Amino acid sequence: MTRVKRGYIARKRRTKIRLFASSFRGSHSRLTRTITQQKIRALVSAHRDRDKQKRNFRRLWITRINAVIREKGVSYSYSKLIHDLYKRQLLLNRKILAQIAISNRNCLYMISNEIREKVDSKEYTEII
Repeated sequence: MTRVKRGYIARKRRTKIRLFASSFRGSHSRLTRTITQQKIRALVSAHRDRDKQKRNFRRLWITRINAVIREKGVSYSYSKLIHDLYKRQLLLNRKILAQIAISNRNCLYMISNEIREKVDSKEYTEII
């Protein structure tokens, strides 16, 4: 059986992997086996942490909105604001509400007061 030389293809594959791991420390950027292991590990971590990042940002937005809402009136909370938003069918997501809360608190107070007044008046008329 004739000998097959496959150096070019193997070298091309290894250099492609090495480019990915060029910023890693120690043997993680020099030895081919550890490079492949660390590449798999890095990609798994990146995939996992993308979901975690979405979770953390949502928590941050909720915390910011709740802090600003509770500043003005103690009886009003984040959960009541979101509930009233859904009742009024206003499509403001938490990211936008948090940006409004940081940049212009008075605007958020106006939004919450308008929503509360409209919802309270609707509930009052439904009772009667």
